[in-house]
Amino acid sequence: MAEESGDGQEKTEEPSQRKLDKAKEDGKVVSSKEMFVFTTLFGGLLILMAMINYGRDLLMHWSGLFSIAPYSELDTLLSLNFREGVLFIIQMTLIFGVPLMVIVLATQAAVGGFVFAPKAMSFKGSRINPISGLKRMFSMKSLVELGKSILKVVLLFGIGFVVIRYVMPQAIRMPDLSLAAALGLFQTYIPQLIGAMLIALLVIAAIDYAWQRHSFMKEMRMSRQDQKDEYKQTEGSPEVKSKIRRMQMEASQRASAQREALDQVPDATAVITNPTHFAVALKYDVGSPGAPVILAMGRGHMAQQIIERAQQAQVTVFRSPLLARALYYTGELGQEISERLYNAVAVVLAYIFRVDQGDQIEQPDFELPDDLKFDETGRLLGEANG
Repeated sequence: MAEESGDGQEKTEEPSQRKLDKAKEDGKVVSSKEMFVFTTLFGGLLILMAMINYGRDLLMHWSGLFSIAPYSELDTLLSLNFREGVLFIIQMTLIFGVPLMVIVLATQAAVGGFVFAPKAMSFKGSRINPISGLKRMFSMKSLVELGKSILKVVLLFGIGFVVIRYVMPQAIRMPDLSLAAALGLFQTYIPQLIGAMLIALLVIAAIDYAWQRHSFMKEMRMSRQDQKDEYKQTEGSPEVKSKIRRMQMEASQRASAQREALDQVPDATAVITNPTHFAVALKYDVGSPGAPVILAMGRGHMAQQIIERAQQAQVTVFRSPLLARALYYTGELGQEISERLYNAVAVVLAYIFRVDQGDQIEQPDFELPDDLKFDETGRLLGEANG
């Protein structure tokens, strides 16, 4: 029967890569103790077989540390032998320890991959909860561990008994043999014993790895609701994505319309600028019943293009930051300006008309309503100051 998630749905779906990566960050990966036992013992056997040819020399060197020549200075000899003994132990430790460490790391990389998870070292109250401990003691995992231990004892003791019984006649004679002959028997029978046990350990390790991976993947399973929630977290909810696409499409359409409107700038009556960040091209026919119409508008690079085309077409460019921003944030392409800007725009257009006629007059003053005074980001100036 499949496990249930927190929302009551059964976990029947395979885990996603994102969940596996998150579990790895928490220190949860596939791990098999029996696989480590097998690989380290196998590596130790290989190292032992590689070193056994030098066994006689090593033993002779080690035994020489405990021999005292006649007429030697005892204090000096003990100091030298102690130093040699320590160096010998360090060398043997490195010869066996470093390869075994590499084997352990390679085993973990093959089984579950390397992981460094500080979260796994944090304190968790469930680890010392007696109820949780009892559940673990009587869980299926504990039964499997018990069966694995029984299998290990039976196989290892059985194989060890068979091998030892086979080599017993020759092993009994070892005390009567010379050191070289004893080392020869040792070189022959010890690898046989360890090799036979390795076969049993390989079987146990394969079973343990299969079980550990099955248990891990079962624990990582997801319900359909889990998959939907994860999809929303990674890809975003469909509603939000739809809104973002709509906003992007509207922005693209506005930009496209602004670029197309550049061709109408030469027909404008005037261009109101800020002085370069914003530009709004207005058209007004004297005597027409309607209000001025926005032919083109833009900010930044688009504003620069509007100003350049206006100058090329000898359209008057009037600088008024407040009015330019008010027109930009309240107007639409191809539409009449806001009614609340009629008076200010009328004053400006009248000034431009007289300047175009050759009159020398001062730039007019006009007042805008407070709720039409924007900064460059579109916020009201009163809000921006506050």
